[in-house]
Amino acid sequence: MIIEMEQQQSMFLTPEAITREWVQPIDCRLGMAGVAEDSISLVLTDPPYFLDGMSNQWDHAKLRAKVKPGVVGGLPVGMKFDRRQGRELYDFLLPIATEWLRILKPGGFALVFSQARLAHHTAMALDDAGFEIRDMMAWRYEGQAKAFTHAHFVRRWDISESEKKKIISELQGRKTPQLKPQIEPIIMAQAPREGTFIDNWLKHRTGMIDTDNPLIMPGEFPGQVIPVPKPREKHGHMAVKPVDLLRHLIRIFSATGEETIVLDPFTGTGSTGVAAIMEKRGFMGFEINEAMADIANKRIANSIGNSDVSS
Repeated sequence: MIIEMEQQQSMFLTPEAITREWVQPIDCRLGMAGVAEDSISLVLTDPPYFLDGMSNQWDHAKLRAKVKPGVVGGLPVGMKFDRRQGRELYDFLLPIATEWLRILKPGGFALVFSQARLAHHTAMALDDAGFEIRDMMAWRYEGQAKAFTHAHFVRRWDISESEKKKIISELQGRKTPQLKPQIEPIIMAQAPREGTFIDNWLKHRTGMIDTDNPLIMPGEFPGQVIPVPKPREKHGHMAVKPVDLLRHLIRIFSATGEETIVLDPFTGTGSTGVAAIMEKRGFMGFEINEAMADIANKRIANSIGNSDVSS
């Protein structure tokens, strides 16, 4: 059953009418099927990257059990290289992106976080769904180097100590091919417009960006690289994004007003919803994990009227 626009607004925009559930605890593929066409102004989301168990089978409890700082199951995050990861990510995202195109207003943007070596698969899923790939941004932060040396492997070899020392000396400074992580790509995709940019804006209030009032680096024209520190508070989620980063993107890529609905189909613990409310937009979210959805709803409710939420 499709949710009509008036009903949709009453469900998701008015705190009194949404039974305190900004985020629906449901698989987004089921949830979005009930969203009306041309009703969403902005999709802003951080989908699973299909790395190290972080796929559509994402299990918070299992991941927490095997994850240590910078390490998953004894390997640095992202070190497990498998070409199937990219293909699985593409196959997962393509039908979801197709649904985004259906429910987005003409000219609306989809801003989708990805991982450096999988960003092209994310972009191709959006492109093949019918979006125009307009640009790519990068969330800039300071990460920790995760490359491994191989000296400990050599020391286990059944060769003489002198041979081991020679090989280890030759490998001095050589590590696995992983640069220090400092960016997370954000694919900037746009739904096709109706008519000119001005025509589309006057009809749908989408399709153009606000360059006058960026939250990050105020006074400068918004750029592709957005420097924001990683949040200290994780809210129980290992891939949480900074609220200020999300506010910055919402402010640039959508219009002010509760009739502007920001959708995050992979809501996690609700940072996008918090950012949307703080920027005076409406919000709709889906999160398949009930515990995460509960945290998200509480965070969003607490952010109403609170201008001092930054993580």
